Amino acid sequence: MPDSRNLTFANARIVARDRILEGEVTVEDGRIAAVGAAAAHGVVEDLGGDFLLPGLVELHTDHLEPHFTPRPKVRWNPLAAVLAHDAQIAGAGITTVFDALRVGGDVDSDIASDAEVLAQAIGRAGAADMLRAEHLVHLRCEVSAADALTGFERMKTRPEVRLISVMDHTPGQRQFVSMDAYRTYYMGKSGMTAAELEDYIAMRQEQHRRYAADHRRGIVAGARDRGIALASHDDATEGHVAEAVADGAAIAEFPTTREAAAAAQRHGLKVLMGAPNVVLGGSHSGNVAAADLAAGGLLDILSSDYVPCSLLQAVFQLADEVADMDLPAAVRLVSLNPAQAAGLDDRGEVAEGRRADLIRVRLTEGHPVVRGVWREGRRVA
Repeated sequence: MPDSRNLTFANARIVARDRILEGEVTVEDGRIAAVGAAAAHGVVEDLGGDFLLPGLVELHTDHLEPHFTPRPKVRWNPLAAVLAHDAQIAGAGITTVFDALRVGGDVDSDIASDAEVLAQAIGRAGAADMLRAEHLVHLRCEVSAADALTGFERMKTRPEVRLISVMDHTPGQRQFVSMDAYRTYYMGKSGMTAAELEDYIAMRQEQHRRYAADHRRGIVAGARDRGIALASHDDATEGHVAEAVADGAAIAEFPTTREAAAAAQRHGLKVLMGAPNVVLGGSHSGNVAAADLAAGGLLDILSSDYVPCSLLQAVFQLADEVADMDLPAAVRLVSLNPAQAAGLDDRGEVAEGRRADLIRVRLTEGHPVVRGVWREGRRVA
């Protein structure tokens, strides 16, 4: 993948780890060779005062599945779906992406049965150098589903799998502690009648009682055996966080309360929230607002979740609206912090020796516009 040519970014506003520099960045053999004032050599990209940021690192996006299932009962060619998804990911400035694939079926979605197909397509596209961004797999495991553990066993040894999360969307728990919020959400999503929804709720709660505890133990053990980073999901209480800590989780995805986010940080977990939550001004489920966590120092990582372009939007919004968060700090939420949480120590900042994953961004009418994307020194968007 790396391009061996020399490359210089000139006239850049360089967003480094803790400050903004003006000057040049030189790249040699896919790595950053120098930051700041340097003699231009090789191909020169004059940024004209635009920002130069590290390529974004995305740990949790559900954006691939809609490309594969654009309509109910429609299955797109999986390789074509991966390529279409990849184009939007790179266009949003994301150079490393963990595609979230679900195991554990549900009546409102049968995408879980296709996780293997999509993982194979991701691996095939990567091996053939067809992808702009680097794609890894985040395996989302719905522990209350009857087939969660068997699906996990089929997927856990795939080389693309680099992050595993345990989640439980049982009505009345975690993301949907409020049953009124759950009914509103699922009634609109599924088109069920009120009576059908009550039957569905009872079924989901029974599945939780039968499967959740055993499946969680099995999946956590599998992640530990393979040395794969583990994330908890939708923690709402200190008890949930204590369970995640006991499991060895490194990341707390989308905690639903300030209490859970604070407990996660105290125990050393990185708190991940959704960038759409920031852009929209709050959670669509009525849970804690990501911007409020950022203002309280309780936010470590942002994920685009279901809107790739939301990462950069949220970064500039937080830098503008949160008093104690400058642009370098906001950029760390989508670059260095997620890279470190996932064990990717070769990327995530504009610094000597790091991978030359870089994005050119211009603010136009207050909106961050991606004007160029380089992965390992090669332009990909």
